[in-house]
Amino acid sequence: MAVTSSSDDNHRENFRERLLKIDVNLGDCEVEQLKFLCRDFVPSRKLEESSSAMDIFHHLLVGELLSEEDPFLLAELLYIMKQILLLKHLNYTKEQVESLLPTRKRVSPFRNLLYELAENIDSENLKSMIFLQKESMPKIQLTSISFLVHMEKQALIDENNLAVLEDLCAKVAPHLTRKIEKYEREKASQVVTSPVKKETESLPQGEEEVFSSSNFKQVHGAVQEAAVYRMNRKFRGHCVIINNHTFTSTFLQEREGTNKDAECLKLVFQWLGFRVIIKVNVTKKELEEILQNYKRRSDLDDGDCFVFCVLTHGQFGAVYSSDGVLIPIRKITSHFTARECPGLANKPKLFFVQACQGEEIQPSIYIKTDAINPELTNPPLQDSVPDEADFLLGLATVPGYVSFRHKKEGSWYIQSLCNHLKDLVPRHEDILSILTAVNDDVSRRGGAKKQMPQPVFTLRKKVVFPVPQKELS
Repeated sequence: MAVTSSSDDNHRENFRERLLKIDVNLGDCEVEQLKFLCRDFVPSRKLEESSSAMDIFHHLLVGELLSEEDPFLLAELLYIMKQILLLKHLNYTKEQVESLLPTRKRVSPFRNLLYELAENIDSENLKSMIFLQKESMPKIQLTSISFLVHMEKQALIDENNLAVLEDLCAKVAPHLTRKIEKYEREKASQVVTSPVKKETESLPQGEEEVFSSSNFKQVHGAVQEAAVYRMNRKFRGHCVIINNHTFTSTFLQEREGTNKDAECLKLVFQWLGFRVIIKVNVTKKELEEILQNYKRRSDLDDGDCFVFCVLTHGQFGAVYSSDGVLIPIRKITSHFTARECPGLANKPKLFFVQACQGEEIQPSIYIKTDAINPELTNPPLQDSVPDEADFLLGLATVPGYVSFRHKKEGSWYIQSLCNHLKDLVPRHEDILSILTAVNDDVSRRGGAKKQMPQPVFTLRKKVVFPVPQKELS
């Protein structure tokens, strides 16, 4: 609760009237600062649509982060922005805010750090930083704050990974690296507990073992390297889509609706920065040529990731080529092991398969299945993924069951995958979290006819795609 002021006028004033007085005293520059400090409290889309401080106050009120009974968050924001005179409208003084911050602060140390850095990046420093990061920056005029916002949107920085920003500061404004190092030391003191060694126990009285900045960077760097796959090379990577619509074998029907899936995958992965190619009605021989071609590409070293999508009929652990040959999924994925494809070593390799993995069921008029009845003993599903790290296989359905495809709207699985990539990548969700949401979505469809997707993976880190700058058309 706010500390009571001696001003009777403030007590009589309506709370929203006091907020309006604060709004009147904040110009465009301060509104930008306020929006930046509220990025952890208000959705980005709503902040981008806000043109005044009052708009932001409205979102804080709706989110119950600000109220007449407890306006401390706004007091904290104004204090950080050095708008000390405006604190009186909330019945606070500078000293009162400072005394309450240790127990009530809401703005994260990360946000505070970025704000402090933005204040200290002058126009020349900013120009140099933009020049060094030009490939990932939009072609608009940037302030120091909007520059840092775009770095966040591109997932170049977050509270656990400031390596790119620290490198920029070291090259352009070395005095700012001390602020980052201080933040990292304080963060390490909260999360890193070094085991007590016998040598430490025997230190003479009055002496202590110091956890140096270089020690911290080694530990912190190792933790970060293990946390998220790198996504800042020359380009995102290749995405290959095998789209089998018609088949030469009489027992394999046309897959109506598959072109809708292929087009959706193409749009989404292009939006994510991949170089996409679609191959239609691929025979066994053609598939082998495609696999050989992509595993030998000279530009794989320059990419962050590799995606391979297969839209076809299938059986357990295998898919059909357009000429009716059953090809084990393992045969496809095995082309991209570190031994077979050194250019993709230590990089995430993502395979998405829209095909049935079990017995066909009787379809309704607008529902088709991608199943062919298997008459064989099924191997473990895990065998579809090579026995090494960095693979993910997303299957449209669990073993033994069909997957559904609408004749006009496309398959349940691929459509859900595309929709959730569009929705959750901008929220910095990793691929396994996205596939979990896909599982939940697909499992709720169909009434009496049910489908449950299944991912199998040997990923060692999170796959987090940078947020695209452009809207998806």
